[in-house]
Amino acid sequence: MKIRTIATALLTATPGLAGAQNVTLYGVVDTGVAFVNGVGAARDTEAFMPNLTATVPSRWGLRGSEDLGGGNKALFWLESGFSPDSGAANQGGRLFGRQALVGLSGAWGQVAFGRQYTMLFWAMAEPDMLGPNIFGSGSLDSYIPNTRADNAISYKGTFGGVTVGATYSFGRDVVNAGPSPAGTNCAGENTADSRACREWSALFKYDAQRWSVGVAYDSLRGGPGAFGGLTNSSLTDDRLSVNGYFMLGDAKIGGGWLRRDNRASTTPRSDMYYAGVSYPITAAFSVDAEAYHLRFHDSPNKAWMFAGRGTYAFSKRTSAYGTAGFIDNRGNLALSVNGGQAGTNPGPGGNQFGAMVGVKHTF
Repeated sequence: MKIRTIATALLTATPGLAGAQNVTLYGVVDTGVAFVNGVGAARDTEAFMPNLTATVPSRWGLRGSEDLGGGNKALFWLESGFSPDSGAANQGGRLFGRQALVGLSGAWGQVAFGRQYTMLFWAMAEPDMLGPNIFGSGSLDSYIPNTRADNAISYKGTFGGVTVGATYSFGRDVVNAGPSPAGTNCAGENTADSRACREWSALFKYDAQRWSVGVAYDSLRGGPGAFGGLTNSSLTDDRLSVNGYFMLGDAKIGGGWLRRDNRASTTPRSDMYYAGVSYPITAAFSVDAEAYHLRFHDSPNKAWMFAGRGTYAFSKRTSAYGTAGFIDNRGNLALSVNGGQAGTNPGPGGNQFGAMVGVKHTF
């Protein structure tokens, strides 16, 4: 839904100012009922309404731009994530926890300031077929659907088929709401330690008409009191992403490799491989499927996960879906197949099956 702001009337009455600003109000509400078996040592079965994500996280936002002339624009983006089961704010209770940025754009690219996605998000957005689905890559690495940084400066530009970008954060996460990716207690901007809680990322991507390849690097630095063991600024948690997709008829096939080097872990090096496909069976019904493998170097810890989803679109805005996933942990790993709600992990080395039915509506 597009709305004209009060600025339109003010600009009409105020000489010497530029043209009116365009503002868009938008959102997604996506929820349903899920169950997961094999929970805990007793291998219980739990039914619940997810509060983090379903096929996508529920959210609402405002974004807008103003034409500055010469092909240049001012822009802003405010986006709030919420739990549809309770109405509570996600991302550690932030008002605009998904994005809160202002910037300038033109033929030269875009520069923005504020809380925003790192380049790892833009690298994985298309090749990871299920993305933030309740059963998806976020079940194996919870940072993937939370690749955002506070206090960040970003640049991203597309020139022909080439996209380049970078972010730099002076303090990547001011919220203490964890330990979890929603709040890691690493505020940074510390005059006593200029490296504390910094984040940086970089992206290089090439898009052709029917295929794409990309590489991104994302580095998180620790600080005093930070969660996840990153308790000083000499410790880093780095991820290298190499991925891509191609079209085969109407089918979209994607995959990639995510290398992680977490210096706060006793098993710092890991690799996650994934491959998936999306296919529209009819104009209204589509299916998505993906396989994942996570392994830790010099350790018996590893996991296989398989997930699928079928979606029926009643209209451009409303759809119903069914999705399911299975995870097989090895060694001492105890990852849950479910990325939509905390607290459903199996015992070490356990496996799990999960399923969900729900409705998604966009506005």
